[in-house]
Order: sequence, then C-alpha cells, then structure tokens
Amino acid sequence: MNQIVDPAKNLKSIEAEIASAAESVSRQPSSVGLVAVSKIHDEERIRPVLQAGHRIFGENRVQEAMGKWPQLREDFGDIELHLIGPLQSNKVKDAVATFDVIETVDRPKIARALAKEFERTGRDLGCFIQVNTGEEPQKAGVLPEDIDAFVDMCRNDLGLKILGLMCIPPIDEEPALHFALLAEMAARNELSGLSMGMSADYETAIKLGATHVRVGTAIFGQRPKT
Repeated sequence: MNQIVDPAKNLKSIEAEIASAAESVSRQPSSVGLVAVSKIHDEERIRPVLQAGHRIFGENRVQEAMGKWPQLREDFGDIELHLIGPLQSNKVKDAVATFDVIETVDRPKIARALAKEFERTGRDLGCFIQVNTGEEPQKAGVLPEDIDAFVDMCRNDLGLKILGLMCIPPIDEEPALHFALLAEMAARNELSGLSMGMSADYETAIKLGATHVRVGTAIFGQRPKT
C-alpha cells in the first residue's frame, strides 16, 4: 500500500514543534533553521514544501542535487541548498557550483580542495565542520581531540568561512550527550553554528543549542527504495 504523505502539512507541524522546543528554553524560533532533507525524493514531493514558502533544503549526493535543483531554483528562487552528505575530492568543483552551504568538511584534503575552488571561482560558501563525536571508525568527521587544530587550519590557514560544527550521533547512544559535546567544542572555538538533530531527536538538539536541524522523514515520509 502506498504511503499517503502531505509534505506541506508535515512542514507546518515540524515548524510548530521547533517553535515550541525553542520557546521552552527561552529561544526565538527564528534562531533555528530547518534544513528540509530532500535526498532521494523527487521534484513532485519537494514542490509542495517550496510552495508552502520553505527555502532551506539538504541533499546528500552532489550528482542528485545537480539533476533536481536547477529547475527548482529557476521556478522558486532564493533557495539555500546544503550539502549534508560526504564530499569526495573529485566532486568539489560540482559541489561548489551547486550548493550554498557545505556541512561536511571532514578532513584536511577536502578543506584544501574547497579553499582552492573558492579562490578559483570567487564563490565563498559557508561551511560547517563535521565532527565524529562518537569516534566511530566507519563514520566521517574530525575527531573531538583534533577539532581545535582543524578549526584553526580551516579558518586561519585556508580562510574558509566556518559557520559552525555538525554531527551525527551514534544510533545506539543518547544523542543529548553528543549535542552537548558539540556545543562545548563550538563555544570553545567561538563558533555560533550548530547543525545537529534529525527527525527523531531535533527537539532535544534545539534545547541544547542547535541553530540548524536536518529533518527529512518527518516532512517527506519514508525515502523511496533505490
């Protein structure tokens, strides 16, 4: 049986829950950016969210975004597209041309490649550094013990515009511990941006300081099988 999903209705529910979570810790709802994660979903599923006025979206794959978003940008304008999936060095050129924010700067090679491409093109995208807060060997991200030196290199040696830090907590651990750790590392490095929290835990993330939450399933429904 096909799942009946109303992305625009779901969006309004999420926005209300974001506002409630923010207000519960005396934050303005406008201080939290909702990144609607549209990976795998087609234009037909995305358009109702755009028509409802939402403009910040997240995609995991550079090639997929290159195929979907040029027409949507032409139709709606003022879209802010975040790369929230891993970035390979051979995709840096396309990523810089396609996205507005890179959330997954996770190693020196990528940081240097981005800096080189920004210089070549004159584009200056905001970046988040991905932190592997759970120190999981299979997961991308800078280790917590290395974050201070990596931020310094990105900011001062390469001149990247570092907006903040991003994390994806281990699925079997309490996310609040990881959100609190990310917030502490960001504060120590005088970074205001915290991209943390997804469909299952974004309210917790907001209460611990998230400035961006990445919500996909709760808006668009289950991703189609590929």
